[in-house]
Amino acid sequence: MSILTSSFPDQFRALVFGARGGIGAALMAALAPRCDVLGVARNPTGDLLPGDICDEASLAALAETLKGARFHLIINATGLLHDAEAGVQPEKALKHLDAEKMARVLAVNAIGPAMVMKYFLPLMAREEKAVMAHLSARVGSISDNRMGGWTSYRAAKAAQNMIVKNGAIETARRDKQKIIIGLHPGTVETDLSAPFRGGVAASKLFTPDQSAGYLLDVIDKMTPENSGHVFAWDGSQIPA
Repeated sequence: MSILTSSFPDQFRALVFGARGGIGAALMAALAPRCDVLGVARNPTGDLLPGDICDEASLAALAETLKGARFHLIINATGLLHDAEAGVQPEKALKHLDAEKMARVLAVNAIGPAMVMKYFLPLMAREEKAVMAHLSARVGSISDNRMGGWTSYRAAKAAQNMIVKNGAIETARRDKQKIIIGLHPGTVETDLSAPFRGGVAASKLFTPDQSAGYLLDVIDKMTPENSGHVFAWDGSQIPA
């Protein structure tokens, strides 16, 4: 895997949201030898910066702090599928929908990414390759949905994919080098997938480090023509 060896300038600058999560932390570790990378977390530790994608004021304050920076890569590695403390679980049927819990899933997976675009697209480099990537999911594909269920998560990721598309169209009018994409990491050994990976074949269950490598390899191959689309860990495009 390339780990961004070809398409980004030497010692480029990167920003990772959700840097304390399984995939986010692995992305930080993979990027650190190659670039100047900053991490953002809702509850930061160490050198991580504070930022909550469900709190617009928090994102605005962080963007103001970083306004002098120019990032070549911004990855939003946040996501919410379940939360035992809040009673959030992917629904098996429509009768299990709960408005408050659904709003929480939409806030993290759709509204949060939109706010990241609002405040951090202006901080991206303009003269060189610049990519903003948001972790998506294959279940966010409307045309690929053949099983139903998981309504809140599916709807939130589908909304995120539309936000990515809108952002790409608008951004291309003034910054043709900027690339905005969604990334499906596959099934990764993280807290998000823990209750739902029992039937996943060993060959399709990735460690966070494997996943980070695959995702960065996909990012390395992205061009402006790919902007607005969602890609899986293996580089294949996921249908809308």
